[in-house]
Amino acid sequence: MKKLILGAAVALLLSTAAHAEMVGVSIAKFDDNFLTVLRNGMIDYSKTLKGVTLQVEDAQNDVAKQQSQIQNFIASGVTAIIVNPVDTDATAAMSKLAADAKIPLVYVNREPVNVDALPASQAFVASNEQESGTLETKEICRLLNGKGKAVVIMGELSNQAARQRTKDVHDVIKTDECKGIQIVEEQTANWDRTQGSDLMANWLSSGVEFDAVISNNDEMAIGAIQALKAAGKDMKKVLVGGVDATQDALASMQAGDLKVTVFQDAAGQGKGAVDAALKLAKGDKIEKKVYIPFQLVTPANVKDFVKKN
Repeated sequence: MKKLILGAAVALLLSTAAHAEMVGVSIAKFDDNFLTVLRNGMIDYSKTLKGVTLQVEDAQNDVAKQQSQIQNFIASGVTAIIVNPVDTDATAAMSKLAADAKIPLVYVNREPVNVDALPASQAFVASNEQESGTLETKEICRLLNGKGKAVVIMGELSNQAARQRTKDVHDVIKTDECKGIQIVEEQTANWDRTQGSDLMANWLSSGVEFDAVISNNDEMAIGAIQALKAAGKDMKKVLVGGVDATQDALASMQAGDLKVTVFQDAAGQGKGAVDAALKLAKGDKIEKKVYIPFQLVTPANVKDFVKKN
C-alpha cells in the first residue's frame, strides 16, 4: 500500500514537472516607467496561466550583464527566454546562444538588429516604430499649421526605436504639408526624464528658439516640460509631444502641458511576448514579427487612455 501511494506521488510530481513552464525574462532596465508596465504586464498575465512561472531579471542597462543572464537561463534549463534588449545591435550573439541551446527566444519592444534573420524558434513582439514617430510628428505639424521651429529629443541611439522614431520625424517634415517646419536642434537624452530636463535647460540658456518639442518618448518630454516651466515659459505657447502614453504623460496632458503622445500598449506587448514564447516552446509556428498597433493620444481623447491604463 505504501509503495502504491509513493508511486502515485512520484507520478504526480513528474506530471506536474512535465507541465511546468519556466520562462526566463531579461528586461533592459527596471527603472523605466514604460518597461515597468511591460514587465508587470508579463507577470500579471503569467499568473493567469496554469503551470507558467517567470524568472524576471534586471539587466541594469548593461549589455554584458544581459548576455550573462541569458547564459544563466540556458544553464538552468528554462523552457523559453524573453529579452528586452539593452542594445539592439548586440542581439545576434544572444540569438546564437539560445539557438545553440535549442531554447526558444522572443525579443520584446525593441527590435533586434537581426530581426530579418532570426532562427526558426525566435520571434519579435512589439509595435511598428514607423507608426509612432509618424503619428506624433503629423499631429505636431497639424497643430503648427505646417510651419515653425522644432527641437528633437532622441532616445538612446543604440536602440532601433530611437533611430526609427527620429527618422519618422524627418520623413514627416519632408512632406509638402510639413516642410515649413525647421529642426533647429536635435540631441539625445537617452530616454531619461532628468537628462531631458538638463538638455532643455541647456537649450534655453543658449537662447535656442522653438515652437515645438518632438521627443522620442514621454519621459524625456516630461523632463523638457519641467525645464520649460522652471524657466517660466508659457506652456500654452509651446507644443510638446512624446511617445508611450505612460500614466505620468497622461496626467501631464490632462494638466495642459503635454499636447501629444502615442499609446504603445506595453502590457499588450508583454502578454504577446509570453504567448509567443510558450507557442515556440511547444513547437508551434508563429509570425516572426508580431505587431500591436500604436494609437494617437490628444487632449480630446486622453480620458479613454486613462481608463485603459
